[in-house]
Amino acid sequence: MNVITLAETAAGRTELVGGKAAGLGELIRSGERVPDGFCLTTTAYERGVIPEREVAEAYAALGGGAVAVRSSATAEDLPFASFAGMQATLLDVTGVDALHDAIGKCWNSLHGERAVAYRKANDVDQETVRMAVVVQRMVDAAVAGVLFTANPVTGRRTEMVVDAAPGPGTGVVDGTADADHYVLDGSGYDDRGCLTPAQLAELHRAGERIAAHFGTPQDIEWAFDGDGTLWLLQSRPITTLFPLPPPTDRPQPRIYLEFGHVQGMLRPVTPMGMSALRVILAGILGSFGIRAELVDIGGRLYADLTDLVRDPATRKRLVKLMAVDFGPRAQAVVTHILTDPRFAPVPGRRSRSGGFGPALRTAPRAVAGIVAALARPEVARVRLFAEIDQLRQRAAAGPAELRTAAERLDFVEAQDPSTRYDRIIWPVVAGILTAALPAELLKGVASQAELNTVLGGMPHNVTIEMDLALWRLAERAGAHRELLGTTPPAELAERYRAGTLPEIGLAAFLDSYGHRAAAEVDLGVPRWAEDPTPVFAAIANYLRVADPEQAPDRRFARAAAEAEATLAELVSRARRRRPVRGRLAGFLLRRARVLAGLREAGKFAGLYPLRESRRQLLLAGAELVDDGRLDSADDIMFLTLAEARAAVRDGVDQRALVARRRETYRRELRRRHVPVALLSDGTDVEAALAPTAATAADALRGVGAAAGTVTGPARVVLDPATARVEPGEILVAPTTDPGWSRCS
Repeated sequence: MNVITLAETAAGRTELVGGKAAGLGELIRSGERVPDGFCLTTTAYERGVIPEREVAEAYAALGGGAVAVRSSATAEDLPFASFAGMQATLLDVTGVDALHDAIGKCWNSLHGERAVAYRKANDVDQETVRMAVVVQRMVDAAVAGVLFTANPVTGRRTEMVVDAAPGPGTGVVDGTADADHYVLDGSGYDDRGCLTPAQLAELHRAGERIAAHFGTPQDIEWAFDGDGTLWLLQSRPITTLFPLPPPTDRPQPRIYLEFGHVQGMLRPVTPMGMSALRVILAGILGSFGIRAELVDIGGRLYADLTDLVRDPATRKRLVKLMAVDFGPRAQAVVTHILTDPRFAPVPGRRSRSGGFGPALRTAPRAVAGIVAALARPEVARVRLFAEIDQLRQRAAAGPAELRTAAERLDFVEAQDPSTRYDRIIWPVVAGILTAALPAELLKGVASQAELNTVLGGMPHNVTIEMDLALWRLAERAGAHRELLGTTPPAELAERYRAGTLPEIGLAAFLDSYGHRAAAEVDLGVPRWAEDPTPVFAAIANYLRVADPEQAPDRRFARAAAEAEATLAELVSRARRRRPVRGRLAGFLLRRARVLAGLREAGKFAGLYPLRESRRQLLLAGAELVDDGRLDSADDIMFLTLAEARAAVRDGVDQRALVARRRETYRRELRRRHVPVALLSDGTDVEAALAPTAATAADALRGVGAAAGTVTGPARVVLDPATARVEPGEILVAPTTDPGWSRCS
C-alpha cells in the first residue's frame, strides 16, 4: 500500500502514515475542514523507490496545481516530541516532476543532522523510524498561524494562545514573522491585528472541539482563505506542558508547592520511591506541626498549600517558612499567591490540613530541642551523630529472617523513617536558625559577604566529609592515574564488580557512603554500592587537579581558617558599635560554626533505612521475575506497594503496567523545567509572574551556588555520572544535590 487518501489515515495507522498524516486523518474523522490530499506511506519509503505512477494518479485526482508536500515520520508529532521544523516541508509545489523531487527531499530530511540530533535527545530509536509524505492542496491563505489550546508559556489550561500573520503562515511557524499575539479565555475578543473578533471566536471554538477529540491540549496550524473559510493544516500534542494536578472535588483553585527543588532534584521519582518519600516528608512536616496533602504531579512530589494560604492564622507565616529551606523562588511564588484574590483569607476558616495548630503540641519539644542545642552545641552534635550511627547499625543488620516476597513487602511497609527524625531534627533546625538570624542583627555592621565567609569551611557536614574522603581516595589512586583517567567510568564500574581493578580503597569508601547517589531520596534509584560509575567519574575529575593549592582539603582548611578569623573580627566590631546585638550575634555565629554544618545530617540519616528497604524490594522483585510477573527485579520500583502485593498475593502479571510506567518515567527524565508551584488549572505560577529584568534570548538564568564572583569557562553538565569537569571551569547544571557535587 503505497498511496492512500488522507481520509483513510487515522491515529491507529501511525506506523504506516506517520504522525502528521495520522493527526490530519483524525481531524477529518472528527468533521473538521482539512485540505484534500493523500499520503505516500512508509511502505514506499522502505522500498526506496518513488511509485511515480501512483503518485501522478493521486496528484491528478486532486486536480493538479499547487500542493504542499510535508514530511510525516513515524517519530513525529509524538506526545513528548513534536519534531517541529526538523524535517522537510515544501510549499507551492506544482507539476509531477516537482512533486517527485519534493518527495525525495522529504525522504532525505529524515536523516538530516537536526532530525538525527533531535531523535537522539528524545531517546527515539534511529533504526526504527520511517518516513511517510503528506501531499495536500495549497490553501490560498489570507491569514494563517498557530493555535495552542492551552497557554504553552504559563501552562494554564483555561487559556488559548494564537499567533497569526497575513499570508501562508510559514513565518509564524518558524518564528521569523512579526506575528500578532492573542490570549483567548472565551470572555471576548479585541478588534486588533490581522484577525477579527469573529475569526478569534471561531478559532476558540475549533480549539475546544479538537482538544476534546484528542483528549489532550493541541498545537494546531490553521489558515483562513480569501473567502474567510477556516482550514486546519495540522494538529499535534503540545509537548512542553507540565502534567495537571490530580482533580479534586473542591471547586476553588488550589496551589501546590514542589519539594524536589529543595534537594536540587529535577528528575521524576519512581512510583515506589514516591510512596516512601511521602512518608518521610509527612514526618518532617509533622515535626514542625504542619499537615499538608502531598500529591504526585508528573512524578514529582507537591504539597497542597491551599488551606494554609486561605487560613488567616497561617498565611502570614508562610513566606517566612519558605525562607527556612525552600529558598527565594518559593518565597516569590507564595508572596504572589497571597495577593491573588482567588486565595484571599476566609474569616473564621480553619485549615483542613490543620494549619499550624498541631505546632502547639510540637512547640514544647521544639523549644526544648533547640534551646538544648544552643546551650550545649557540642553535646547536641555528638548525640545527633550517635543517633545516626544507631540508624546505620540497625539498617546494616537487616532482618535475616525474611524469606518470602510477602514478608519482605510487609517489612518495607512497616518502615517509617520519619519516626526517627524527631530525635535529629532540632539540632539541625538550631543550626539553620543560628546561620540565618545574624544577618538581621548585624545590618549596617557586617556585609553579607562577611557573613558568607563566616559560614564557609563549615565543619561536621556529612557531605563535605564525604567529598574529602573521596579526595583522599583519589590521592591513593594516583598510581593508577592513566587507567582511571582514560577508561570510561561505566567500564571501570563493571571491572570493579568483576574484581579486575587494582585496589584503591574503594570498598572502604562504599562501606561508608555506598548508600548515597544522585537523586538519592528516590528509593527506586540505584545506590553507589550497586553502581559506582559516578564515583569513578568523580575520581577521574579529582585526578585532573594539578595545582596542590586547589586540592579540596587545602581549600576547605583555608575557608575554615578565614571563617574563624572573620568571625573574631566581625564580633569585635559589632560589640563596639552595637554591644547588645553584637554579643547576641557573636553567640549565634559561634553556635552556627558548630551546628549549621548539620544541615545535611537529617537526610543522610534517612538514607540508611531507605537502603535496606530497597534491598528487600529488589529481593521481592527477583522472586516475581521467577514467577513470570515482572521482567527484571528493579521493575518492582515502578509499582506501588499495593500493586506489588497484587503480584505476590494474587499472581497479577504487572509487566505491561511496568512497561507503561517506564516509558512515562523516561519521558519525564527529559524534562528540563519543573514548576516550583502549580495551580490546579496547570498554571506555572513562576512563569506567570512578570519577568523582573530583561534577559537575552540565549542567556542561561539561574541561581549561584556560592557567594562571590568568578570568571572562567562554563561547562554545562546534565548527567554527573559521566561528567568531565576540568580544574578552573564553572559548573552549570539544571540543579545539583549531594550526588552531583563530586563533579565540581
